[in-house]
Amino acid sequence: MEKIVISGGRKLKGKVSISGAKNAAVAILPAAALSDGICKIENVPHIRDIVLMCKILEDMGAIVKFIDNNTIEIDPRNMKSSSAPCDLMRNMRASCYLLGVLLAKFSEANVYLPGGCNFGLRPIDQHLKGFNALGADYKLENGMVKVKCEKLVGTHIYLDVVSVGATVNIMLAAVKAEGLTVIENAAKEPHIVDLANFLNCMGADIFGAGTDVIKIRGVKTLKGVNYSIIPDQIEAGTYMVMAAATGGDVTIDNVIPKHLESITAKLQEIGVNVEEYSESVRVYCDKPLKKCNVKTMPHPGFPTDMQPQITALLTKAEGTSRINEAVWDNRFKYVEELQRMGANISVDGRVASVEGVKELNGAIVKATDLRAGAALIIAGLSANGTTTIEEINHIERGYENIVQKLLNLGADIKKISE
Repeated sequence: MEKIVISGGRKLKGKVSISGAKNAAVAILPAAALSDGICKIENVPHIRDIVLMCKILEDMGAIVKFIDNNTIEIDPRNMKSSSAPCDLMRNMRASCYLLGVLLAKFSEANVYLPGGCNFGLRPIDQHLKGFNALGADYKLENGMVKVKCEKLVGTHIYLDVVSVGATVNIMLAAVKAEGLTVIENAAKEPHIVDLANFLNCMGADIFGAGTDVIKIRGVKTLKGVNYSIIPDQIEAGTYMVMAAATGGDVTIDNVIPKHLESITAKLQEIGVNVEEYSESVRVYCDKPLKKCNVKTMPHPGFPTDMQPQITALLTKAEGTSRINEAVWDNRFKYVEELQRMGANISVDGRVASVEGVKELNGAIVKATDLRAGAALIIAGLSANGTTTIEEINHIERGYENIVQKLLNLGADIKKISE
């Protein structure tokens, strides 16, 4: 069992380079299976979810080559199966994107219900609603989703709730449907735009990505391409919070500052200094942190994937802050772990009240999910004494070389095996 051990109290200083966006990569890699040629994808984060997605594609007949840690070549021309491997599917949420891909490629898909972080119900009803509107029938059988159609035909689809997963899956299916598909109330996250750009490079006809109305005119074939994935806004935001929590001074390179606007605005409200440049941000903190209220929202609102991290920061802010989790119904499981370190947090449903304390103290804690693990690292970096974080497999699902990157910034951190 691997653990991360942190001796807190050191101010982070220096530069850190952000990896490719996890949430874009886990959609773009399966999308490459729609091509009639080889796709070379660059700036791919070398994390567990990516390795797992590559194994899934290989099991289905694709030839996957790691050119280096961050460049992957995918040749899907030998893929024959419309069924995804059960044991691998259960380990990541984004594996459900294979539903849209396989439906477009083979007119049928047999995919086990996916796993991933457990912080609330993640229904796929909006995904299935979209497939059904495009002309597919579906059924759930022994934990497997089976979707099949004679032909996919473009249509008008209104999503009852803003859903990144449903938006992605409908885009993937509609890209080869006959005619025009219109998705209303679509998600607007940067990785939705990145997926649309990737598909358009392959020859798709998608416009409106980044707005709440996406239009997709189906095409018959898609070609292999070279493509580079956008930087990861959540990884960037996490290092921004780390710099603030330790009273440090960190320049975060390889970012798109516009993608960070909601995070930047909230940090500035808390009293953190953020300077923006063309492809980097500098974050430094030289004064006490102030309380604030945070409500998570779909993009361009404050991202739910930054909620645990900002909560960890606010444990040391003066006064009482309120965190309203408006996206997921059970994303405060990590609070108990922060309480072990001396945090004063109370949770009532989807709202957490955070009373700032003078200091946190190191403790033995466990990561309950990916972003919760990041929050515990933030707390450990700013705490007195030693913090040991268990179940770090969650953290490694989404952060590339996080221990080495923090060592380069001056943190006292190490990964140990027992």
